[in-house]
Amino acid sequence: MTPLRHAVDDYLALRRRLGVTLEQAGRVLTAFAAYAEQDGAPYVTTALMLRWAAHLTHVTPATLNARFQMIRRFAQWRQLTDARTEVPPADLLPGRYRRRPPRLCREEDIPRLLATARQLPSANGLRGRTYETLFGLLAVTGLRSSEVVALDDGDLDDRQATLLVRRTKFGKSRVVPLHPSTMAALATYQTRRDRIVRHRLDDALLVSERGVRITQNAAEYTFARVSAQIGLRPRFRAHRLGRGYPRLHDLRHRFAIRTLVNGYRAGGPVDPLLPVLATYLGHVHVHDTYWYLEAVPELLQLATERLTACRTAGER
Repeated sequence: MTPLRHAVDDYLALRRRLGVTLEQAGRVLTAFAAYAEQDGAPYVTTALMLRWAAHLTHVTPATLNARFQMIRRFAQWRQLTDARTEVPPADLLPGRYRRRPPRLCREEDIPRLLATARQLPSANGLRGRTYETLFGLLAVTGLRSSEVVALDDGDLDDRQATLLVRRTKFGKSRVVPLHPSTMAALATYQTRRDRIVRHRLDDALLVSERGVRITQNAAEYTFARVSAQIGLRPRFRAHRLGRGYPRLHDLRHRFAIRTLVNGYRAGGPVDPLLPVLATYLGHVHVHDTYWYLEAVPELLQLATERLTACRTAGER
């Protein structure tokens, strides 16, 4: 193993001890270290990163730039112990990432989505119930799909009606309160699941017919399939997922936006709601929650109307 590969392993271990999962960055940095080894490069240079970028012809400029920034952050760390390391300029590559605006399901689409998921073909009847529960839980809690598929039975507190979210994007656990109807739906699913699957490989809440945990990729693919079936997304070409909308993550966006819209329409103070919603959603920075105000025209209009009304009242 080369010193550069050792350095990548040390960097990832250090960052993970600080509570960051770095799953994607881990894959990118490991692949970059393998490329550097094949290239015969003992340390990071700008020329090496440009050669690496040139051989990735199958990715979009935005994706390439995102991977470049991951390696650049590693280079900044590596330069502390290896003075030969070069840190290229942050704007060396084009393709700045732009966050996709949310594409939301209408209120009437959610029952159709869940009903269609319930009818998914299945050898023993569990598959449809699993995805119905998964999509429904995302819609009413705003959790990330990665957080939902990682849930265990032990994370559900029946007495407190809460859900402990442990495996989060940024390594920070949080407790999410659940509505009684959500608790009842989860209990019904667990009863059906345990009757069909006698032996599970772990304590996973949502499982496949083989008793293994549902993966995030499977959840995203199945959501796209069901959405296409009811006309929310373009039809598939063979088994290719495509880039249509809505995406599974848009259920989280829908929850956040509905919460803010309802807050504005209720006429109460909304500014205190934003930090609370940020904590509930597991955002590290509240500006990630403020993004919804500029991404959704209805929210921006409601916020503008509220500001105008406050100013008018103040002038009186």
